[in-house]
Amino acid sequence: MRDNYDLLKTEERNPRTMNIDKLSTHDMIQLMNNENRAVEDAIDTQIDSIAAAVDMISDAMAEGGHLIYVGAGTSGRLGVVDASECPPTFGVEPSLVRGIIAGGNQAMFHAVEGAEDSREWGRRSVDEDGISASDVVVGLSAAGRAPFVLGALERAREIGARTIGITCNPGAALCALCDITIAPYVGPEVISGSTRLKAGTAQKLVLNMLSTGVMIKTGRVRSNLMINVKPSNEKLIERATRIIMTLSGCERQKAEELLKKYGSVSTALDSPELKY
Repeated sequence: MRDNYDLLKTEERNPRTMNIDKLSTHDMIQLMNNENRAVEDAIDTQIDSIAAAVDMISDAMAEGGHLIYVGAGTSGRLGVVDASECPPTFGVEPSLVRGIIAGGNQAMFHAVEGAEDSREWGRRSVDEDGISASDVVVGLSAAGRAPFVLGALERAREIGARTIGITCNPGAALCALCDITIAPYVGPEVISGSTRLKAGTAQKLVLNMLSTGVMIKTGRVRSNLMINVKPSNEKLIERATRIIMTLSGCERQKAEELLKKYGSVSTALDSPELKY
C-alpha cells in the first residue's frame, strides 16, 4: 500500500519550526511547548466523537464485551500502556482492556521494522487474540494508514465487532473502516513526520478519556475516587485507606481494619460494618 505522502497531514512540514536547529535551548523548548498548545484545541473538536465512543464501549462491556486497542509503533505502545494501567487503577481483569501492537511484545521496547506493513498480520492478530462480535476494537494510527491496523479493523468488522478509529489525519483510509472516528488534527509536527510528538500526545489524551470515561460509566469510580484500586503496594494501600475514610467518614483505624479484612475498597465500603 502506497499513499501519496504529499497528501498526508502527518507528513507536513511546519513553517514555524524550520529554524529550530538554530535556536537557543530555551527558545527551542519554548517553541515546542507553544506547538503543544494546538493539541488541546484539536481534541476539543472531537468531544462528541469521544463521548459517542465511550458510550459504545460502555454498552459493549455491559453485554460482556471487551475493549481492544490495535496499533503500530508509538500508537501501538500508547494503546498497550493504557490497557495495562486499567487493572491496577480500576480493579478490572487484564482481559477486559487489551492492547495489540504490531510486532508483538518485543515491539514495546525495540522497533520491529516492517511489522506495521502487513495487512494480513493485522487480520491474523484479531483471530489470535480471540476477538468476538461482542467486543470493540480501537484502531490507532497517527496517519490512519498503517496496513497492520487497517487489516485488524477489516477483520474485526467481518467478525461483527464494533470499531473505532483514532488518527490525526482526517479523511484517512482508517476512517472508512470505523463506526466512529476520532480525528484531532494537531498540525505539522515540530520535527516533520515525528508523530510521537503532537500526534502521540493527542492519542494519549484520547485514550485517557476513553478508558477513564468507560470506567466511570461502568461504576468503577465513586465521586471522583477509584474505589476498585488494587492495594498492591504501600502507596496504593494508603490511597485505599483514605478513600474508605473519605467516603464513609470512619476513622483511620477502622478503615485500615476493613481494608485488611475485605481486601478491597468497594467491598469494605459495602460491608455491614459501615453505615454512611
